[in-house]
Amino acid sequence: MSLSASWRTHACGELRAEHAGERVTLCGWVSNRRDHGGVSFVDLRDRYGDIQLTADETASEEIRQSLTRLHPEYVLQIEGVVRLRDAEYRTKGRDSGDIEIVPERVTVVTKASRLPFEIVDDLDVPEEMRMKYRYLDMRRAPVAKRLMLRSKANHALRCTLIAEQFVEIETPMLTKSTPEGARDYLVPNRRQPNSWYALPQSPQLFKQLSMVGGMDRYFQIARCMRDEDLRADRQPEFTQLDLEMSFVDEEDVYALVERVMANLYQEMQSEALQTPFERIPYAESVARFASDKPDLRNPLEVVDLAGPATTIGFSIFESVLEKGGWVRGVRVPAGASLSRKQIDSIEAAAKDAGAGGAAWCKVGPDGPTGPLSRFLKSDEGSAFLASAAAVEGDLLVTIADRPRRAMVALDAVRRRAADLMDLVKGPDRLVWVTEFPLFEETDDGEWTPAHHPFTYPVEEDIAALKAGGREGIRSRAYDLVLNGVELGSGSIRIHNAELQRDIFTAIGLDAAEAERRFAFLLEAFRYGPPPHAGFAIGLDRLYALMFDAETIREVIAFPKTSVGGCPLTGAPSDVDLSQVEELGLLLAPSSDLEDADSHIN
Repeated sequence: MSLSASWRTHACGELRAEHAGERVTLCGWVSNRRDHGGVSFVDLRDRYGDIQLTADETASEEIRQSLTRLHPEYVLQIEGVVRLRDAEYRTKGRDSGDIEIVPERVTVVTKASRLPFEIVDDLDVPEEMRMKYRYLDMRRAPVAKRLMLRSKANHALRCTLIAEQFVEIETPMLTKSTPEGARDYLVPNRRQPNSWYALPQSPQLFKQLSMVGGMDRYFQIARCMRDEDLRADRQPEFTQLDLEMSFVDEEDVYALVERVMANLYQEMQSEALQTPFERIPYAESVARFASDKPDLRNPLEVVDLAGPATTIGFSIFESVLEKGGWVRGVRVPAGASLSRKQIDSIEAAAKDAGAGGAAWCKVGPDGPTGPLSRFLKSDEGSAFLASAAAVEGDLLVTIADRPRRAMVALDAVRRRAADLMDLVKGPDRLVWVTEFPLFEETDDGEWTPAHHPFTYPVEEDIAALKAGGREGIRSRAYDLVLNGVELGSGSIRIHNAELQRDIFTAIGLDAAEAERRFAFLLEAFRYGPPPHAGFAIGLDRLYALMFDAETIREVIAFPKTSVGGCPLTGAPSDVDLSQVEELGLLLAPSSDLEDADSHIN
């Protein structure tokens, strides 16, 4: 590596013993300064590493004085000679630990004020402060390393896809608002009052139109925006690897994505992924793991207890089942060893997930104990335990609730119990979850697309769809899951205008509304659309897992907080009233904002 330029001949982190005797010019930040018995030491740092500057008794008074006047994060340009350190002073584990620079000229390029926190690897300050001063946080090695790894990974993805004959196409950031499952960020148009752009939730329609345009294989490292509630693995703006292909089916998509992932792991971690990845249908995943994103390293599975639950005299079970709910449980082998406090944490996980609670029992030598045990003293109770395969030493945790709520709670129970028992071990497990429902029923009885309204139904279910069916209609959609985290999703797309209109009707869009929102897509489908399919991988989530980050914020250069704010810039913020008036908008009085319940149209 060489960074020879007008300001520097080398990077701080590239010099080694073989450079001894060379005259070099370096630029960087003062990381540390030490004075010992008339000898001054300064560590100079850039993103490539650091190097020690040493001014001993042989140095001029000017050089020694210039080093003693330095403060942390001053930017320097230095000229000097690379010198081997004496053997006893070499620093093991440091790339430049065998050498030092004897400076002959030291120039302070810029000075730095007192820092809000130290630039050290192990930093103990609130995350929001780090985000406010993200440009300082970036100087820390762990942050810089992840950003550089992200750049390398993006390059590896591009190389793989270009080799696979994909074309990188940039799609618009200002587009039309369309229903894609989340709330849009809207942008008013000054030139056309009362009209709005939307920031893209994904490039979905444009990549489909690229297929109509004959581009055959499209990809983009795409920026996407969704105005939704945030959490550790979600940001208002995020990045995905977006793919679309013509004349393919599911097997082609699976094979392509598996090659992309295998090449990425090989490039970034020198790790060979086992392909093909495992596959599991959605219905089986929900039945066994109460999740459509199962962590297959976790051996705990869910058992359906609806049959025996009606025989033990527990009115809550009976009431839930009468209303069409679930009674299911998780057997934790050897879980009777858990303390009451640990079991309480499992119950708390279920409640945090929305369930009213969790009924549990331990199976001991004298029979079951715990809150559920009083219903299990009879032969029917023994049959109940047997149906769960619960034996002496086990813990059985049950959830009784509406299906959607029970599923989330059971997943939380399964995860928490596995953590307490230290059961999640082994190599990464990647799995395709397939055959998702085409529709989901909301709590108010409405039907909405499980993925998005451009997903092709399973061929055998199309007749039922056209006859008005909603429940049980399967889609040709698929998700890729890594260790219980959904990395991405995709589907075979609809390329038939008539079928696309049927889907719009199924989700409550009449012909006029569908035409208003999607006229450009339906028009395109009149001109020979090819069959096509696609996939998108959430790169923030993937990189957080690959680079051992606690949250996706750690792999994003300038992340937002959990409420969508930017501590660095202060966004979102007020704007000048003149800017708002120019857009033909009105600002609500600040006292009314909390109660505002309408939108501008």
